[in-house]
Amino acid sequence: MLSASDPLPRRPERIAVAGVSGSGKSTLARRIGALLDLPYTEMDALHHGPGWTRRPEFEADVAAFLAVGRWVTEWQYDDARPLLTAQADLLVWLDPPFPVTLGRVVRRTVGRRWRREELWNGNREAPLHTVLTDREHIVRWAISTRHLYDERIPAVCAARPDLPVVHLRHRRDVERWLDGVLAPLA
Repeated sequence: MLSASDPLPRRPERIAVAGVSGSGKSTLARRIGALLDLPYTEMDALHHGPGWTRRPEFEADVAAFLAVGRWVTEWQYDDARPLLTAQADLLVWLDPPFPVTLGRVVRRTVGRRWRREELWNGNREAPLHTVLTDREHIVRWAISTRHLYDERIPAVCAARPDLPVVHLRHRRDVERWLDGVLAPLA
């Protein structure tokens, strides 16, 4: 596993960004795409159909953007993770402390709800009070899945020992990595 200051073995062309809800996956993936001139694809937009259902075309859409050969995206969804892992030449693991990610999820959810922001295919965030009754509420999801990457990332490292994995815990690590490791490769 690489730190924020470790050099990469080569310029990456296929990058997956892993982390729990609220870790900053989408934000970092967009920044990486802009820095390295890589096309960014938002996994949530491919996955969520109307009524928060899984789009039937999801796996085909993932395969289509992977076929382009150069990409950056979030490493999420059980159907997509194996496809991404098989083709990625870099995995970036955003792993901020839980209070940070939970705060981000709550602020983002409340803000989207207050603005009545449409997300994907007509979907909108559920009211915050439904965290008490809806098992799938994003805040409950963030709490219940917060430790999954502690198991998933080592499994990837074991299955793909050739895949560089950069582990970033804090915002300063992200900035140091972008400026010191990725920017010179751009």
